[in-house]
Amino acid sequence: MESADNEVAHEFRFFRVYKDGRIHMFMPTCETIPPFDDPASGVQSKDVTISTQPSVSVRIFLPKLQNPNQKLPLLFYIHGGGFSMMSAFSPAYHSYCAALAAEANVLVVSVEYGLFPTRPIPACYEDSWAALQWVASHVNRNGPEQWLNDHANFAQVFIGGDSAGGNISHTSAFRVGTIGLPAGVKVVGLILVHPYFGGTEDDEMWLYMCPDNRGLDDPRMNPPVEDIGRLGCERVLIFVAEKDHLNPVGKNYHEKLKKSGWKGSFELVENEKEEHCFHIRYPNHDKASELMRKFVSFLKQE
Repeated sequence: MESADNEVAHEFRFFRVYKDGRIHMFMPTCETIPPFDDPASGVQSKDVTISTQPSVSVRIFLPKLQNPNQKLPLLFYIHGGGFSMMSAFSPAYHSYCAALAAEANVLVVSVEYGLFPTRPIPACYEDSWAALQWVASHVNRNGPEQWLNDHANFAQVFIGGDSAGGNISHTSAFRVGTIGLPAGVKVVGLILVHPYFGGTEDDEMWLYMCPDNRGLDDPRMNPPVEDIGRLGCERVLIFVAEKDHLNPVGKNYHEKLKKSGWKGSFELVENEKEEHCFHIRYPNHDKASELMRKFVSFLKQE
């Protein structure tokens, strides 16, 4: 007989909850790497701690400069991982953000936010918003981080992320539209890559990770049309993957955007025959290169 200690209360995609309250994560702890300067691409990177209570930090990627006073568009990037895994400091996300910095010639700020179960939802939303506010605090060129003071063009800010990071990116852009950022900071675009939203078998998992939730209609999980219509940017690019179980919710977000009365421009791109976040796992794949080119073109406003 199975002992009472091992009786399962909940079984989700990423973890199991036992009746005694223990949580077993299915994925191993994420490997991380330190920042480094890449002589091949010329991209430099560094880590900056924004706060210790709670712990929020960012990894900043600075591409090769044409001149010492060059100002660059800024991409605020939010990694994926089901609100419970991965890291801005993982090899995969380090490589991806460094590649975006080099290819699009943008300054990238990749946020390290709190993850379930150590810090349940809404830590991910609050940490990401705090980090975006910290970035914006440099608009007068007197913030604590010199790279941002010297090289960020605050009239060309983008917010983007994949999977859970796409969901958090939406909430961040909604807050820009409703709460706002300091004068002089303009969020031009929002990029959602294979984003998570409500409407799948993962909904119950999100609700469990967010003890203080508002049910299946929680606007963070399942944003209403009215919220989508208040995005604080001008352009939206949405990627979905054909074989991704999140494909329908990404397309549903696009439909809501059409109905919302939002005045900006938006585009949906479907990655045919591909799985969820294939571009992170297989960055050298031809389709991953296509996605990168589209992402970069959006950042360059081509």
